[in-house]
Amino acid sequence: MKISISIGAYNRVDVLGMVDYIQQAEALGVAYAWSAEAWGHDAVTTLGYLAAKTEKIILGTGIMQISARTPSMTAMTALSLANLSNDRFILGLGVSGPQVVEGLQGVPYKYPLGRLKETVEIIRMGFRGEKIRYEGRRFTLPLPDGEGKAIRLDHPPKDIPIYLATLGPKSLEYTAAAADGWLGTSFSPDHAEAHMDHLAKGALSAERRLTDMDLHSSCNVAIGENVQEMIDAHKPGVAFSMGAMGSEKTNFYNDAFKRAGYTDDALAIQRLWKDGKRQEATDRVPDAMVTEFGAIGTPEMVAKRFETYRDAGINSLTLRLDANLEISQRIANLEQIMDLLPDRD
Repeated sequence: MKISISIGAYNRVDVLGMVDYIQQAEALGVAYAWSAEAWGHDAVTTLGYLAAKTEKIILGTGIMQISARTPSMTAMTALSLANLSNDRFILGLGVSGPQVVEGLQGVPYKYPLGRLKETVEIIRMGFRGEKIRYEGRRFTLPLPDGEGKAIRLDHPPKDIPIYLATLGPKSLEYTAAAADGWLGTSFSPDHAEAHMDHLAKGALSAERRLTDMDLHSSCNVAIGENVQEMIDAHKPGVAFSMGAMGSEKTNFYNDAFKRAGYTDDALAIQRLWKDGKRQEATDRVPDAMVTEFGAIGTPEMVAKRFETYRDAGINSLTLRLDANLEISQRIANLEQIMDLLPDRD
């Protein structure tokens, strides 16, 4: 099992400290570093800088929002990052949600899966060095009845892995059928079927095996003796995901928890959050919505949880550590976590 770390909002952290953190993580054997993109910072700039400051760690966008860029520009950006990183780059893509796409990007969110499929197909045309000529339901290149022509990107063909961050059943099926890897969130190894059944169905449809894919899962990790205190510290994050990470109509995180058997809890937390009752929403989060979706507890408990993730089919954990910790403490946590991973000498 490999370990990944996330690069947070650099507008709220010590940038030089963040670079030191990534460099030390690389020295410890952390395999991947993923840059985030929400509504405050982009997923690209950080990686361009880190490409010059690292040597081995794989750098990936976790994720680039497909609504924020045209497919051709996404392909060009990926090729640039692959060059800057000496081919240590993975293109992670996702559809985001309607609140960001329509509120911030100003484009319709309708048909996100169809748009994702067409985006991936156009990007791969660019990677293969083909002239980009495409007729789809969401994209048509060149634009009809205009002066444009089919253009080949001015770059030698390059095989850049594409990972998809997906949560909905049909999107999970597509991911396993077409992508090189999956960037999973809201995943519980205790309820793995909520995601894995759909991934397996998609892999079967494409005559693939899930073991041929890189299956990542985000994982909240906290190690200590005061287990209840650590659980309580993670409840605000769960409440935020249930209530704020999407509209009342469209919240993929909320839906994923429902599929794992937490329908009543997810809906109740969401209602409290939408009503402005943030503390009550946090108080409504049961312990299991924290413990079953992460690795929290004593070293022995965390080591056992890592084995549970591995046995569920996950081959890489993207760690979510306390962002308020000093860099030295985060590095110490990483060292401890690396020692607790299964199948390590």
